[in-house]
Amino acid sequence: MSKDIRIRKGLNINLVGAAEQTTSKAVLSNVYALNLDDFHGIIPKMLVKQGEEVKAGEPLFYNKNKEEMRFVSPVSGELVEIVRGARRKILTLKILADKEQEYVFNKTPDLDSVDANGLKTFLLQSGAWPFVKQRPYDVIADPDATPKAIFVSGCTTAPLAADADYVLEGKFDEIQAAITALGKLTPGHVHVTIGKSSSSVLQKLQGITLHKISGPHPAGLVGTQINKIDPVNKGEVVWTVSPQDLVIIGELLLTGKFNAERTIALAGSVVKSPKYYTTKIGAEISTFLYASGVNEDKFRLINGDVLTGSKTDPEGYLGFYNNTVTAIPEGDDYDFFGWNKPVFNKMSTTRALTFSWLQPKKQYDLDTNTNGEHRAFVVTGGYEEVFPMDIYPLQLLKACMVKDLDEMEQLGLYEVAPEDFALTEFICISKQPHQQIIREGLDLLQQELG
Repeated sequence: MSKDIRIRKGLNINLVGAAEQTTSKAVLSNVYALNLDDFHGIIPKMLVKQGEEVKAGEPLFYNKNKEEMRFVSPVSGELVEIVRGARRKILTLKILADKEQEYVFNKTPDLDSVDANGLKTFLLQSGAWPFVKQRPYDVIADPDATPKAIFVSGCTTAPLAADADYVLEGKFDEIQAAITALGKLTPGHVHVTIGKSSSSVLQKLQGITLHKISGPHPAGLVGTQINKIDPVNKGEVVWTVSPQDLVIIGELLLTGKFNAERTIALAGSVVKSPKYYTTKIGAEISTFLYASGVNEDKFRLINGDVLTGSKTDPEGYLGFYNNTVTAIPEGDDYDFFGWNKPVFNKMSTTRALTFSWLQPKKQYDLDTNTNGEHRAFVVTGGYEEVFPMDIYPLQLLKACMVKDLDEMEQLGLYEVAPEDFALTEFICISKQPHQQIIREGLDLLQQELG
């Protein structure tokens, strides 16, 4: 019996260019890359030198603060470049892929008899542990901690994001193996959430507590679900894993092979034929972008969805945690007196000169123009209309900006991640970088109290 959750606060952003539910195999990349910014807070120590050969699933580096935590190569080939920044900080690792892939095969544990410590050791050494993230702090999970619960969100509500039901078809065995393993890592429940009318394979899983959720975005964000099901208090830890990462973990447990394959949605109004592609973590985005074609010369390419993704270019590489790549028009032009005339082709949560509230299901071709400049916070009460958590968003943002640790704790920073503030950032008439503010607040809190 599932438990139903209804989210009333939020905002669905209906954009043109959703991916058609057909899947093609992307052209194989010549080079694959791991961007170290994807692993927030990790200090890498290299295990492989530039010019050396590696197999798929072979460790490239480990976490300096947790040496047993390994990060592995998604493909076999030659480590051709270690891109460094200021103070020789490692930014990116690039691997020139072999035409014929070779894999490291790990000795798999017996899921019926293995204990939590044995599972942790296997996941850490095989490179699958980075898929497990934690609240508080929204970082890779600390293997020494014991989570009170583990959450998996199989509900997709972000604009143009990959549909979880579609990409998980035919992956039941792998997901069940991963869920069985995760269940051994917590004394609490493994909470799995799907859409109310979903036909996902996730609802057939054993060993889970199933929830059905409905409502506007951010209903599909795991942070919203944690807040409604089992909130995080000071001193508590919960872990989260995305459904497609469960597939990789499950295949690793069943076969011993780290298979970095991922089904991604290429979406956006700029894309001529938006659809799904099978590729691998770290693949060159150009290998599937130009296969679908683009309508414009100037566009913004986003590694992720439009609310939480990062700006990239066709020569960039698919992020470690991303299953969506979005292309939308670049907003580098401005309407003369645009603030002083009725607007019909843009959406807004206010009714001042915009009429999107009259057509709630209309699809918009929005660009990257922020329609305004950065300014001081204006208190409108708008954040609370799209923020479903039992948290005061404006007060928490201000506490992070002034670095008031006591206020940050009391106002619920332990529960949130930057993505939970993507909608408030989208509607912010003050053009404040909410996600950046929350990220800096979380880093400060972890540094001082973690």
